[in-house]
Amino acid sequence: MNEKELLHNAPIGVFDSGVGGLTVAREIMRQLPNERIVYFGDTARVPYGSKSPETLTRYSRQIVRFLQTQQVKAIVIACNSASACALEVLEEETALPIIDVVRPGAKTALDTTRNGKIGVIATEATISSGIYKRYIEESDRSVSVISKACPLFVPLVEEGLWEDPVTDEIARRYLSELIDSGIDTLILGCTHYPLIRSTVGRIMGEKVCLVNPAYETARALKRLLEEKGLESEKRPELGTELYRFFVSDAAEKFQRFANSILSYGILSAKVINIEDY
Repeated sequence: MNEKELLHNAPIGVFDSGVGGLTVAREIMRQLPNERIVYFGDTARVPYGSKSPETLTRYSRQIVRFLQTQQVKAIVIACNSASACALEVLEEETALPIIDVVRPGAKTALDTTRNGKIGVIATEATISSGIYKRYIEESDRSVSVISKACPLFVPLVEEGLWEDPVTDEIARRYLSELIDSGIDTLILGCTHYPLIRSTVGRIMGEKVCLVNPAYETARALKRLLEEKGLESEKRPELGTELYRFFVSDAAEKFQRFANSILSYGILSAKVINIEDY
């Protein structure tokens, strides 16, 4: 296999604070079936949403260094909090193409809104960074952005309480002010949130369009690979390990969760000491 073929066949690196980024990995699997994936979930240090920007930048640097040891050809930051706090630093320090989950979702929301009122729900770190608001207003200052931190959504999702009265009650409390604000578009600004999309959609009502950045990120990744000439042109040979999963802790719990949302069965998730990187 020549150097060009090796590059085309190299995997995509995807990372998140834990399991939320699996919604991004799932979309990449669906939309780019020829691509291999190396996924890292930082399960020992989850949640990211309450951490400082400095801490998230340090974590992200470590993870990128690990992914580079796996000979990835591009990196997807499948975490809104890490995207908000570490993207600019990673782009400066890394030669590899990097895709974040914020910009694709913001662009789609701008293309979708009819009344110029966009809502964003996310972790405290993402909301505090103001990154969605900044991206959207840089593109169109006439659009107003109403943001709401929803910190309890992540632990509810990680406990598997996707369709549960507790999740319903918390969602109604979080979303009431967004309903009152008259938004017509809502960005699910955390990669965990697509797993409770039906709950959020039911509470917001059918007049509000939900934007799933996981779906939009996979589309953006496909365009990037085509632009860079990095896309895999054919399905890997039979027997090739398409998807590899690494975590920093609790591999069995991660594996059970992953198998509940991915159609591709995960045979194993390997624990690594991310602090070594």
